[in-house]
Amino acid sequence: MNRIMVIGISAGVGKSTFARKLGKLLHLNVYHLDSLYWKPNWVEASLEEFSKAQQNIVNQNQWIIEGNYNNTFEIRAEHADTIIYLELPLHVCLYRVVKRYVKNRGRTRSDMGKGCKEKLDWAFIKFIWTTYYPRKKKMEERFQSFQKRGTNKEIIVLKSKQEIHSYLEKITSSKN
Repeated sequence: MNRIMVIGISAGVGKSTFARKLGKLLHLNVYHLDSLYWKPNWVEASLEEFSKAQQNIVNQNQWIIEGNYNNTFEIRAEHADTIIYLELPLHVCLYRVVKRYVKNRGRTRSDMGKGCKEKLDWAFIKFIWTTYYPRKKKMEERFQSFQKRGTNKEIIVLKSKQEIHSYLEKITSSKN
């Protein structure tokens, strides 16, 4: 495990937190796609800028890249040796997004672009609600595609808080 993608079903599933913990355990740099995509005051990077920033990272020998961003998924997937997919229930993701907003209101999280203060609006809630199940189907299709192509990527699917915790415990135990 040297080049790891951490992806998830939705915002609020815990990708950033998981990636930080895993990076600490494996002594790998963690890159958050939100911090590459969002410029100050929620200005979007161009696809060219966003893709180039990722290309610079994936050419390194070791990394953890956290985030979904389907329009550049293949840049990361092509170079990753491990893909870790987090899938918690929709209600958990929604609860965590609201909790994150309350906790970080008026501040910029470390995994976010500079100058992007925490915000929550109906459009974002609607996005989570309407994309959850289609994303679930899309991920299943992607993983089946990897298997059909015979890629040697390790795909790890964690579908509960307990599975996520147990996986990190397993990594901790293997380091001792």
